[in-house]
Amino acid sequence: MPTQPPTPAATACLIAGGGPAGMVLGLLLARAGVDVTVMEKHADFLRDFRGDTVHASTLRLLDELGLGPRFAQIPHRLIDTVHMEIQNEPVGLDLTRLPGAHKHIALVPQWDFLELVATAAEAEPGFRLMRSTEVTGVLRDGARVVGVTYRDQTGEVKTMRADLTVACDGRSSTVRSALGLQPHSFGAPMDVWWFRLPRHPGDPRGLAGVLRAGHAVISIDRGDYYQIAYIIPKGTDARLRSEGIEALHRALVGMVPWLGDRVQELTSFDDVKLLDVQLNRLRRWYADGVLLIGDSAHAMSPVGGVGINLAVADAVAAARILAGALRAGRAPTWRLARVQARRWLPTVLLQGAQRLIHANVIAAAVGGTEHRAPRGVRLVSRSIALRRLVGYLVAIGPLPERAPRFARRPG
Repeated sequence: MPTQPPTPAATACLIAGGGPAGMVLGLLLARAGVDVTVMEKHADFLRDFRGDTVHASTLRLLDELGLGPRFAQIPHRLIDTVHMEIQNEPVGLDLTRLPGAHKHIALVPQWDFLELVATAAEAEPGFRLMRSTEVTGVLRDGARVVGVTYRDQTGEVKTMRADLTVACDGRSSTVRSALGLQPHSFGAPMDVWWFRLPRHPGDPRGLAGVLRAGHAVISIDRGDYYQIAYIIPKGTDARLRSEGIEALHRALVGMVPWLGDRVQELTSFDDVKLLDVQLNRLRRWYADGVLLIGDSAHAMSPVGGVGINLAVADAVAAARILAGALRAGRAPTWRLARVQARRWLPTVLLQGAQRLIHANVIAAAVGGTEHRAPRGVRLVSRSIALRRLVGYLVAIGPLPERAPRFARRPG
């Protein structure tokens, strides 16, 4: 049996967290010739109900990286229309007029997406993925971060030095906590229950939602099943669970009557997972020797499903700005500041849009008060141009990133 190579004591770039931002950044830097190590605390990527919306801008990035044909082989669903009913006002988004080859968004299990990127990265000589390895803190040399402490798969605590440490370890970031950084929270009026219900032949396709006084439900077509997002008022999970699964059945049928022939498949709350919705942002995403991107820097609401794509865009910008410096064995703080400067505006714009939707749409839906749909919703409903604009902002987003030349490969 082949022996594993010894774990090095140092790396040029150490990435904490093997989510979308961490894996894409690792792949891009490795293709730039940077020695890069990704530490992922789990043994695999299998986590249910993680964000799995891959938007047109990310699909274009995969094409540029030469991964489009491999992605096409992964089971997924393509969505080119979105249908919403908001306080009895129908709103549809048309993605078929998007620029470029991908006039849709893709729904794919996140673990498949991450394994695709990991497999491509592991083909690069300078890439290393350490699974079952949990970052527990940071190493310092004076004020500068020079690496991390971590717990390996045997439970032993070790250290690894790095020219740059990048926190991609999510909205509960261990690296962020070790640095004493606290993001500013914008609050959220809701949490989300995630669960599955069977999808039958002839059922509606695509993504659809109904938001009315006191209730909101979104159904996502996953082929042979629907992934259901049931929106509840913030902090009411325990109370609503105490009412029993039958109360959820009644609410679902009241909102989406054609689900009535299958709600009994949901037999207990053991099958219902809670997403604690957060919307926050760090004022500063970097310090000497360390950078934070993705949810570690800015946790996103599930509204619009833009979190993965924003995190991936952060990773692309970071790789382009930092690759040359890391090859030379340094990561000056001014370059880290450039990453934040590049990604600050799109983050602020998307979070601002989510805050508006929280305040004017979601809060009314979960608040139990029936009233007319907000004026902005009515305007979008009546304007083809506005519907296409909203579709563009969701599927491509402000300031989309293109793969740097050093990372591009033929498909």
